[in-house]
Amino acid sequence: MSPESEADLPGEAVLPGALPEALRAELVAFRRDLHMHPELGNQEFRTTAAIKERLEQAGLKPRVLPTGTGLVCDIGAPEEQEAGILALRADIDALPIPDMKSDCPYRSTVPDRAHACGHDVHTTVVLGAGLVLAELHRRGALPRPVRLIFQPAEEVLPGGAGDVIAGGGLDGVEQILAVHCDPRVDAGRIGLREGPITSACDRLEIALDGPGGHTARPHLTTDLVTAVARVVTDVPALVARRADSRSGLAVTWGRIESGHAPNVIPQHAELSGTVRCLDLDVWRQAPDLVVAAIDEVANLHRAKSEINYVRGVPPVVNDPAVTELLREAMVARRGPESVEGTEQSLGGEDFSWYLEHVPGAMARLGVRPPGERTVRDLHQGDFDVDEHAITVGVELFTAAVFFGTPR
Repeated sequence: MSPESEADLPGEAVLPGALPEALRAELVAFRRDLHMHPELGNQEFRTTAAIKERLEQAGLKPRVLPTGTGLVCDIGAPEEQEAGILALRADIDALPIPDMKSDCPYRSTVPDRAHACGHDVHTTVVLGAGLVLAELHRRGALPRPVRLIFQPAEEVLPGGAGDVIAGGGLDGVEQILAVHCDPRVDAGRIGLREGPITSACDRLEIALDGPGGHTARPHLTTDLVTAVARVVTDVPALVARRADSRSGLAVTWGRIESGHAPNVIPQHAELSGTVRCLDLDVWRQAPDLVVAAIDEVANLHRAKSEINYVRGVPPVVNDPAVTELLREAMVARRGPESVEGTEQSLGGEDFSWYLEHVPGAMARLGVRPPGERTVRDLHQGDFDVDEHAITVGVELFTAAVFFGTPR
């Protein structure tokens, strides 16, 4: 890593930590390898090994989490600087969906598995930032210690962040940063928002039971299909009317199963979905509100309900000071036009659990090719990114260590 590769700080001295071209090419290849070999939550053994090997090649000492996948790695020590540790977090797991891209040399080689949420990019960005920062530390130019967090199982509620925290991943950390791919933002730009930037997300599983019978005599049965239909339509409406509408509390169904024959009223039905909420306080009330609404509708139709309400994640609430740190870092790298505002998403993210312990912020990392209007949305089989986003993410993080440093 040479001084020639360093970017100019607008109106200031040279800002260290730009991404050298050779390393940029290596990181693109690393991301494509991850994309070809996606692994589900808590099964990321190959991914963990690849990250560990590359960090060790750089002279670092990564520590695999006690769960066997995921790892943390420190660059510099707290006693070397006055500032506390800045953590950079990536999630490393993939999704259980097929890769539908055609004519793509790095499409997934694993059936029904794909990096369709950009976690391969997140991982590569934090790895690249770590390699650049390790070189800065070797040269005595790192202003604060940094911890790299490669977290497993973000897609598995309530998320792998709890395993990182339980394993001491936040010990000594004063601030934490993350990025998340955004296919609605051009590569070369980031989206920022103070306060809530994602929503809470819980999982809901329901079983309904009752005496079935002949469709000719529904009055002698619990008409379970009708009961399920009423739960599907009435529960979201009831919940929406029993919470502040500004909270965005929403019940959405993803699965319904019931019955085997057209002339038989079934005895059992199942449905499942998600509960999402924009507001932290209302999220804390959500289980009571949702369960009461389900019981009310089921009882009206004489169906016995069994409800499994699985707590997921609270909203990601960006700390104002850390959000400003990201803004300053991005402006220093690429100018004020590289930062745009972003809306609060209804998607869930377990980065929120870290923010229950330390201040932090997540940025939306633009991955759309500039000028392209077609959106390859997250969690779809054709999702892909403009790989320039890797350079942008790395240089955002390496700049961030020079801004907003606590004293």
